[in-house]
Amino acid sequence: MNTDLNNKGSAAIVGVGTGLGASLGRYFASMGHPCLLGARNVDRVKEIADQIDGAVGTSVDATDENAVKTFFDIAEADLSPVEVCVFNASGRIRDSILDLDTNEFISCWKHSCLGGFMVGREAARRMVPRGRGTIIFTGATASVKGFARSAGFAAGKFGLRGVAESMARELHPLGIHVVHVVIDGGIGFDDSGALLDPNEIAKAYYELSRQGRSVWSHEVELRPWTEKF
Repeated sequence: MNTDLNNKGSAAIVGVGTGLGASLGRYFASMGHPCLLGARNVDRVKEIADQIDGAVGTSVDATDENAVKTFFDIAEADLSPVEVCVFNASGRIRDSILDLDTNEFISCWKHSCLGGFMVGREAARRMVPRGRGTIIFTGATASVKGFARSAGFAAGKFGLRGVAESMARELHPLGIHVVHVVIDGGIGFDDSGALLDPNEIAKAYYELSRQGRSVWSHEVELRPWTEKF
């Protein structure tokens, strides 16, 4: 366990919905991190935060540079210095490459990759002067495989993976832990073992944030025990 993190700062989580985002908020808050939860759907994210002791919900569009900066300013001013940042947003559309609209492709890339770049950058700008912190990016099977009818999603997720790797190489020596997590499978609650339990993913993210510096992971794959790979 990394004893440097005993005095916990806030967890800033971008891309919070009722699935993994909500589980991340619940778990990090339960472990003592004040949480700022952000999403474009402000009513939903505030409703989620209201059900979590130690969490606050606010609107943030990860593709809007000023909105991302404001999000981190709120976390630092109203909660505590950001110790953990999770980028959990993405853009996805399934369509043949023959029919995929250019604007839809750009939107997928912006929400999965450009948003991750801006969120990661703003987190790093606050963490680097302190020499500590963890930035986690939620990837997908599409981060490593370009499936048919999934060009926009693959472009965004491949790009996000590249951003994360570049950041890790630059920031690890400065004390900032950067992790890309490949979520290989669907997320949900299912006794069959076919889905990744979002609560278990949240636990895994927390443990990544607690890794000692001598054993930092950069990329981790999470998948159900029944998943073929």
